[in-house]
Amino acid sequence: MATPYESEFTLFLRDMKSRHPEWSEQQRVGRALLWDKKVDFEELQRFAEGSVPPSPCRYDLGRTG
Repeated sequence: MATPYESEFTLFLRDMKSRHPEWSEQQRVGRALLWDKKVDFEELQRFAEGSVPPSPCRYDLGRTG
């Protein structure tokens, strides 16, 4: 059975992760910091209700005439 293809980049990452096992924990910490957030849906609803509808003309600055 033939081995599946792995790019040079994949091989490089595997090699670096084996040399630096602490990177996995740092990656989890970084993900939690930036992405794994709890969403407050009530706050999102209030934000949507409080927004101003867009002007029909992109260049309208509120001037009349």
